[in-house]
Amino acid sequence: MSERLKGKVAIVTGASGGYGLGIAGVLAEEGARVWLTARAEGPLREAARQVGGTAIAADAGVAADWDRVFGTVTQQTGRVDILVNNAGAGVTVKHLDEQTDQEIEAAVAVNLTGAIYGCRRAAGLMKRQQGGSIVNIASVCAVEAWPGFSAYSGAKAGMLQLSRCLHTELRPFGVRVTCLLPSWGATNWGRAAGMPEMDPEVRERCIQPREIGRTVADLCALPPHLVVQEMVLWPMVQEVIPL
Repeated sequence: MSERLKGKVAIVTGASGGYGLGIAGVLAEEGARVWLTARAEGPLREAARQVGGTAIAADAGVAADWDRVFGTVTQQTGRVDILVNNAGAGVTVKHLDEQTDQEIEAAVAVNLTGAIYGCRRAAGLMKRQQGGSIVNIASVCAVEAWPGFSAYSGAKAGMLQLSRCLHTELRPFGVRVTCLLPSWGATNWGRAAGMPEMDPEVRERCIQPREIGRTVADLCALPPHLVVQEMVLWPMVQEVIPL
């Protein structure tokens, strides 16, 4: 694999497994110096060992943790070239009136508030650098509607609009903002949200963690005068029936 991102400094959230681990692994293979964050320190350290990156245990929904992450990375490297806001969770999939306030708060915190915190800190730094790439991993739930996904989808739609607005703010400084909207993935997202297990044959035809990793690497390796503002990524196995 070429080292298109050699010398770049990257932060990937939610990187202890799933999409985050796939993204961190490909960025590292492309030459980036990668810092992985997630809440579970044990799995995170193992993930960092696998990809040759550095682990920083942190909760994306906690502002003070973001200060610690950016402080640690910039103290050692002086810059951040790539921020991938990948941390997210379904929390629960059920009708809104069946959800608790605590579940709703958790869905918004992990799927939207954390990305806002990360973008705020990256924005100022990248403006001063006159360059950088922010990739926000949202979901097709931001633009499609299914029952049981209301709180999650609302948060992901907020992430999409966050990305659009941030693009207008950072474009004059040479900073790219991309919102990537994937659908079915070969991750533990559904299991964590209490959904039935996916058929193994279908899972093999879903978006694989390293596939989304290569997509993110391609976005970050574009010539600096180009940006993909939004990208929807579907697995062909998934039938989409709009609202």
